[in-house]
Amino acid sequence: MSIFSGIWVPVVTPFADGAVDHAALRRLVHVYAEAGVAGLVALGTTGEPAALEAAEQDAVLATILAEAGALPVLAGVAGNQAASLRSRIAQLNELPVAGVLISAPYYIRPSQAGLIEHFTSLADLSSKPVVLYDIPYRTGVRLELATLLTLAAHPRIQAVKDCAGSLDTTLALILDGRLQVLAGDDINLFNTLCMGGSGAIAASAHVQPERFVALYRALKAGRLDEGRAIFHSLAPLIRALCSEPNPGPVKAALAGLGLIRDELRAHLRQLLAA
Repeated sequence: MSIFSGIWVPVVTPFADGAVDHAALRRLVHVYAEAGVAGLVALGTTGEPAALEAAEQDAVLATILAEAGALPVLAGVAGNQAASLRSRIAQLNELPVAGVLISAPYYIRPSQAGLIEHFTSLADLSSKPVVLYDIPYRTGVRLELATLLTLAAHPRIQAVKDCAGSLDTTLALILDGRLQVLAGDDINLFNTLCMGGSGAIAASAHVQPERFVALYRALKAGRLDEGRAIFHSLAPLIRALCSEPNPGPVKAALAGLGLIRDELRAHLRQLLAA
């Protein structure tokens, strides 16, 4: 089975009085490891990397790696400066990450040929497996099916975090079989798994992670009725945690559970009263 299966949690970056709260971060990693998740994502969208200085990003990744132990960790890579992205990939090659999660260059909105060049050039440099991050509502450009299938031929491109919202594309990728398909829109977790997807990178799994793991295991074992019942019970939570831009609602929920402070970097809105 590919490493890129099961439930992965894209870990939030906790803050305390404006600084990264590493004690809370270690606590979160422990909680998710105990819940049986398949892996963690550091510095994905949910981790607010665009609001972190480079040194803060490095420190967050170091803390997650140290606390995760044998649990695999994906490192998010995003930006629109080619030289900086190449430098980041070279840096990550030296770290014990399980892979890199790479998005399209934001704001630029390159052509599909430009996207192929972007991902291929970074995959060529990477010594780690690559997970494509197709999230057009953040980058401004979608990876078309033909582009995804072209990139699937690269030996280090092994999976896709699928946030494009197209069931046709999701199914086509699953049927093609070369890329592990991880649901990225949490509400599509159930249908992606039922169609044969390999898992999810789910921000909602910060809350009740053991239930998300149970959902995956039930569907993987063919227990459809059990899986459907779990998903139906989780659907209101998923909708609530996606009601405002990520990670605002997730952080508010974690703060309500006493795991972190309800603190975001600008320009995200505070959702829980101080």
